[in-house]
Amino acid sequence: MLTEHGVKIAPSGYYASKKRPRSARALRDEQLIVEIERVFWDRKLGRGISGVRKMWHLLRREGTPIARCTVERLMRKQGLRGIRRGKQFITTKPDEKALRPEDHVNRDFTACRPN
Repeated sequence: MLTEHGVKIAPSGYYASKKRPRSARALRDEQLIVEIERVFWDRKLGRGISGVRKMWHLLRREGTPIARCTVERLMRKQGLRGIRRGKQFITTKPDEKALRPEDHVNRDFTACRPN
């Protein structure tokens, strides 16, 4: 795909990346994801509603040394979100029947090439 767009990649570099062992961060992330999911879905700890900050405190309380930004990144990767309290405010409600002005400058945002 990249060679079609003029980006040259040496085959030796591609195969070297395939053979390379997983990084320490990737291995640690796998372990932390298991812990985060366990605490998040535990009925007495996270209850499926705790956000990043509470999850970070719960994990540290259990003795797992982890940075808050790491908890945030891994929760986002897994699709875990905390519950927000309160009413969601809607500041503007567009009138669907209102007339919209025409496009007088004929805007066209299609890309002629990648990047």
